[in-house]
Amino acid sequence: KIPNTSHVSPQNVGGMAYGISITTLTLADAEAIKKLPNIKNNYPILMGQQVVSYGEENKQVMLWGTTESFNEIDTTGVAQGRFFTEEDDKSLANVSLIGKTIQDKFFGGEDPLNKMIKIGRQKFIVIGVMNKRGSIMFFDLDNMIYLPIRTLQKKIMGIDHIIEIENQVYDNDIADQTAEEITQLMRQRHNIADPNKDDFSVMTMTQALDIFNTVFGAINLLLIAIAGISLVVGGVGIMNIMYVSVSERTYEIGLRKSFGATNRNILWQFLWEAIIITLLGAIIGLILGIGLSFLIAVVATAQGIGLSFVINVNSIFLAGAFSFTLGLTFGVFPAVSAARLDPVEALRAQK
Repeated sequence: KIPNTSHVSPQNVGGMAYGISITTLTLADAEAIKKLPNIKNNYPILMGQQVVSYGEENKQVMLWGTTESFNEIDTTGVAQGRFFTEEDDKSLANVSLIGKTIQDKFFGGEDPLNKMIKIGRQKFIVIGVMNKRGSIMFFDLDNMIYLPIRTLQKKIMGIDHIIEIENQVYDNDIADQTAEEITQLMRQRHNIADPNKDDFSVMTMTQALDIFNTVFGAINLLLIAIAGISLVVGGVGIMNIMYVSVSERTYEIGLRKSFGATNRNILWQFLWEAIIITLLGAIIGLILGIGLSFLIAVVATAQGIGLSFVINVNSIFLAGAFSFTLGLTFGVFPAVSAARLDPVEALRAQK
């Protein structure tokens, strides 16, 4: 939604929205960066939390402070009303825009425009409702209230710094060069001679995506490894159960063979038993998994975390196919063992 961007943030904050220890990034830095040749536009970000009240509702809400440029760069747009202006920001106006989740929580079907909400001890007028923005990393972007950044700085948080600057560039082909220019500018502004002592970090969108993909790739590999180990352990468990079943039903196998059952009949009998056991396990696992996922989604939604409950039908069929294959694979050896039993010896096993 924010094309061709880089961002500047305090060093070692890992993108955390609030609670940062380094306070050297300022609005003046954003204005200085905006003057670089390849910077088309930018907007600063400040985030915090405060109790928000309307009517009988009182909830802890995330606050997003920014400037008018946010609405020019971000393609989400405003669903109702208007975005705040540069004049609103400079005059420290008590105006706000709310996300869709906030609208549902506080107003329900009521029109929120021009209503007064209380943020901390101050009253703010709702001048707009943002279009649905979705979630990033379980963070619900619709469960926020948007304020002019200077209003958030001075009237609510009592600080002068910001936490991030998002920059839109003209030419994305030289984004890396622009990032280096930003780095040099910030070192000059912050009087930093030693690069190892940078109190900020600069990252292009490509670099951010690379890090994101690397992290999630590692997580996926870990999950695949865990799933693989679980399948092997489960398969060995099925095999042991079937061996015990063969041992306890030796006489039954001998009796069936004496009445004309072939090795093939015995083989498929035990194979199907192994498959049915694994399929029953899969069904129980699916029920528990779906129930747990639904519960997590409900709790997450109540906490303002953007998680949706979705059932992937393809995954259900895939789980069934894996269970069938697991039962077939690990049920072969006990089934073959049962099929090869000598009927005479098997009948003697009753003793």
